[in-house]
Amino acid sequence: MSHEESVISAIKTALPAVVSIVIGKNADAVAGDIPDEMWHDLEEAAKEEKAPASREEIVSHMPKTKSGKVRVGWGSGFLVSKDGHVMTNKHVVVDPDAEYSVTTAAEDTYTAKVLARDPLNDVAILKIEGDALPYITLGDSNKICMGQTAIALGNALGEFQNTVSAGIVSGLSRFLTAVSDDGEHAEHLRGLIQTDAAINPGNSGGPLVNLAGEVVGINSATVFGAENIGFAIPINRAKRGLEDVLKFGSIKRPFLGTRYIVINPGVQKKLKLPIDHGILIHGEKAPGYPAVVKGSPADKAGLKEGDIILSANDKELSEANSLEEVLENSEIGNVLKLQVLTNGEKREVEVTLEERK
Repeated sequence: MSHEESVISAIKTALPAVVSIVIGKNADAVAGDIPDEMWHDLEEAAKEEKAPASREEIVSHMPKTKSGKVRVGWGSGFLVSKDGHVMTNKHVVVDPDAEYSVTTAAEDTYTAKVLARDPLNDVAILKIEGDALPYITLGDSNKICMGQTAIALGNALGEFQNTVSAGIVSGLSRFLTAVSDDGEHAEHLRGLIQTDAAINPGNSGGPLVNLAGEVVGINSATVFGAENIGFAIPINRAKRGLEDVLKFGSIKRPFLGTRYIVINPGVQKKLKLPIDHGILIHGEKAPGYPAVVKGSPADKAGLKEGDIILSANDKELSEANSLEEVLENSEIGNVLKLQVLTNGEKREVEVTLEERK
């Protein structure tokens, strides 16, 4: 089989399982989400065009979903079981108050329920009610290599369903901070697959497949201002979450209970820290975002804001070796041996990981 024939075959294998996801909200909720200054700009623009100028009228003219909700976003996903389990990005379905609908390649539309959002990866699992649905085979992302063909599928720009782009795997084990398609949510992503297959807004959550038509990654991020650079979450990171959902009905992940800043030379200089690696336990100023969650394993172990965790299980923590990576490879009930720097003095702390509630 020629390369062209292999690409065509892979697309024919995978495309029937690719879905588009539409996000809808009640009109009142949409009106409440828009800041006053933005309303002012919308109202002024409406007056100039002699269009409806009240908030209610502006919302009433926004695009609607098939159920009559105001359409506030979209993304892609793919079916992973014949009875309707759908995998996508967490940031596509991050709003707990939104309604999500799924349209298949056959143009059948279903109401979707979010079963789980992975706390460690940008992955979510949805469920639609169906029977004998086409689904896609999950490959092994540990076996991919630079230069192999990569095919991205999805709902580009929220308008062009069943869009396909092809390229190669152009990098492995990438790390970046990504912003969602709506610009409102940021996610620290690690161990990513880099590809030059075009990934556009709306493609988020769609599959990145190999020449066998198997999913090797979940399209997740692009870099603003760059061309031919897209990133996908390795599918092996998502498999564990899917297995948990099928077995327990939810994703079970070990929980430490800290908020933190990853230390690098720039952070060290800015915050005048004594060391250029590790993670600084640091909360946010907003209420409800403490550095250490009360009653968490970190709290029980005596960790405090300002502590610097240097290593976990004898592995130095850094941007390349993150705490998320450590937790990803840990189980509930495992004991983490942490080296902690407190007021300039190093100490050993043992923390028993608990289930994230």
